[in-house]
Amino acid sequence: MKTNQQLKTPNLLIYGETLIDEFPQQKIIGGAPFNVARSLSLFGARPLMLSRVGRDQNGEAILAECARTGLSADGIQIDDQHPSGRVLVELMQAADGLDVAAHRFEILNDQAYDYIDAEIIDDLLEKYFHEAPPDLIYFGSLIQRNEVSQSSLISLLEAEITEGASKFLDLNLRDEQASLETVISSLNYCDMVKLNEDELQYVIQHACPAAAAMTVDHDEAGLRLACEAVMAEYYMQAIIVTLGARGYFYLDANDVCLHSLDQPSAAVEVVDTVGAGDAFAAVFIYGWQSNWPIEKTLSAAHRFATAICGVRGAVADSLSFYSDWLNAFEATFARDSCA
Repeated sequence: MKTNQQLKTPNLLIYGETLIDEFPQQKIIGGAPFNVARSLSLFGARPLMLSRVGRDQNGEAILAECARTGLSADGIQIDDQHPSGRVLVELMQAADGLDVAAHRFEILNDQAYDYIDAEIIDDLLEKYFHEAPPDLIYFGSLIQRNEVSQSSLISLLEAEITEGASKFLDLNLRDEQASLETVISSLNYCDMVKLNEDELQYVIQHACPAAAAMTVDHDEAGLRLACEAVMAEYYMQAIIVTLGARGYFYLDANDVCLHSLDQPSAAVEVVDTVGAGDAFAAVFIYGWQSNWPIEKTLSAAHRFATAICGVRGAVADSLSFYSDWLNAFEATFARDSCA
């Protein structure tokens, strides 16, 4: 039987930005890695978020959100010189009025998450993982725009103590926030990558020399060719392409190819699409760690991402939203095993 201490010990590392999205009428806590970490925690997983916030009100709000969602704040560093991350969000006007699906983002520079301290991370690794590495390390591209946090990430990925951990890249390209060198380096480090259709085309054109002339067709054959080109270039275990309302496309090194292209889109009243990709990543990682069958993991991730589009923001306010979904997943698996 596991002790209480073992139950609390993290076995996932989520490295990246925590920030505040500042809309005209409200502030919303965000950052793709933080969205993933919070969702995992609410499902009952044991992620450790590695990030940095300022000693300010926004930083206090982020730490309070850790407490609300049961996420350990041990890996959240406090910066006395730089402010907590902020993104200014402008709602764009359409011809027929306000289009809530259209936003313009200004990601402010020189924020606390740009200065994650590698020595503090080393201490955490020794504290939590001296006996066994984490199961998985999640990272993205925005956190690498500054050489300090990028260097700390590389040290984490290359550390002897994390050898054996799977590396999950959630590419999440933002305008002018990641260099091509960063994208290539990240692809070389990762075992699994999640990216959308536009990011897949970018990778093909700029980071896969043998396939640079390819235009990605968004059907099964075209997506498979593109994914095969990326996997051949970077020798990764799996690639996941998120397709918006059409779901996902998955290919792995064992030539398992799964997708939802021929499945009807789930009916949902869309409130906003913020965080849908992060919700997909969280459920995929949870299912992967829980040894769910891959096809059921992908289906569950897609269904949950669709559900997140029906609530405001990337993480639902109701904590029972997560327990209800987890119960639904487990009930589905139980029915399947009895069939």
